Amino acid sequence: MIRRKCAALGTALLTAGALATTTHDAAAAEETCSYTSSTDRPVLTYVNTGPSVKQAQCLSNVWGGVPKLAVDGVFDSATSKKIIWIQGCHGLDRTGVVEENTWQVLYHPALDCYDPYPG
Repeated sequence: MIRRKCAALGTALLTAGALATTTHDAAAAEETCSYTSSTDRPVLTYVNTGPSVKQAQCLSNVWGGVPKLAVDGVFDSATSKKIIWIQGCHGLDRTGVVEENTWQVLYHPALDCYDPYPG
């Protein structure tokens, strides 16, 4: 409940421009992670492989959190665990499936996450 209120406040502040991130931030992530186009956003699940998985892994590393993922293009348990954490940080269902909403937060993450990374 508190997280949702904080998320709502953050959204309001972003809308007001008080905490606005620049499009340069998204461009920097896209420049750093250039395994696929930012418009290529297939649904990814456990055991998928390929450049889209590399893109999701790279973006999750730019976003933050520990540990950093190996950008190897294999959607393994470490990738799933980090995606679930990122989804929780953004108030999404913790499915571990990278779908449109998860791609959106990978390219445009929240400013901070108060969920501890699962050990």
